[in-house]
Amino acid sequence: MTVKEVLRAQSATHENASAETRGEGGNAQSVAPAATLAAGRASQELRIRRAEFELAVHLGLISVLGAPGGGRPRVHEDEIARLREQPGFPDALVERVRTVGTAQGAALLDIAPARFTRLARAGCVSPVTFYLNRYRAVVWLYLADELAAFAAREPELLAGRTPPGMRTMLESGADWRARNWRSQRIDRLLDRTTDPWARTAVQASALDPVQLAEVVDDPYERAYLVRVRPEPVFGRPGSMAAREAMAELMLADDPDEILWRRVNLTLELDSAREDRPAPRPGDDGGARAAPPARTGARPRAVRPAPAAEPAAPLAPPACAGAPRSAVVGRTTRKGLLARLGWRGRGAG
Repeated sequence: MTVKEVLRAQSATHENASAETRGEGGNAQSVAPAATLAAGRASQELRIRRAEFELAVHLGLISVLGAPGGGRPRVHEDEIARLREQPGFPDALVERVRTVGTAQGAALLDIAPARFTRLARAGCVSPVTFYLNRYRAVVWLYLADELAAFAAREPELLAGRTPPGMRTMLESGADWRARNWRSQRIDRLLDRTTDPWARTAVQASALDPVQLAEVVDDPYERAYLVRVRPEPVFGRPGSMAAREAMAELMLADDPDEILWRRVNLTLELDSAREDRPAPRPGDDGGARAAPPARTGARPRAVRPAPAAEPAAPLAPPACAGAPRSAVVGRTTRKGLLARLGWRGRGAG
């Protein structure tokens, strides 16, 4: 062996020993990588498309971990393992997030597309998401599982004459699709957080700036609601047109729905103020931010009991599948309505 070969062998031996020493000493270079996966890698491991993965997260089927510093959420390896061990993987998971449009939904229910549209407008079936077509028109999508459940629950609505109450409702031009989509979206966001201010921010997201200012008259509180408002962790619309459509669809547009959202916002705001005040200029972190949570776990915190929703004369008359926002009530407390500054439809 030449001198150079001896020196090279000694150098390699020294480097190996140093690496072993660093590993035994717990140096960061030898620490095993964190047991979480980015969204793209997680969808590959679950053998589903990225859009299916994002919808599964939105529906609470997949739990994700909030990244520190506001980074993109990640999925724990334990969650991947749990999903992969479920019966029928991955087809069962894919089926739970399968969405259909009007034509496919009508074919699934074995009815005409026009009848499917009437059922959707009447609030019997609720869209879970949407996209914009090339004409920038909103195209609603529905969960195939929910349509199948509706068909089994309300078979009489799939054939024969439309019930008189529903027919009157449709002839008046009512359309509950956007309202039901808002309601389900808000409910899912509420299910993901127990922080009172974040929950208040979710309720506030359904009101325009004028309505919001009438309920939350403190500008510092309104600014804080913007900061702590939870957003869907994935699937945010990318194009400017899609963002504009989302912003428009998010706002309640019917007097009854607006009142319902104002009532719930007032109740959540009372709870948040009792928990802690909103921060003010010069505060040194006295008002803590919303705690990070494992999204998808659905903590279902005990929330303030909402007042009964005002009577909606054209509420879906025969649709048991209508969401919570479509439940019809009759009365609300006069004191609460006075706080809301609500004068009603017929007020002069």
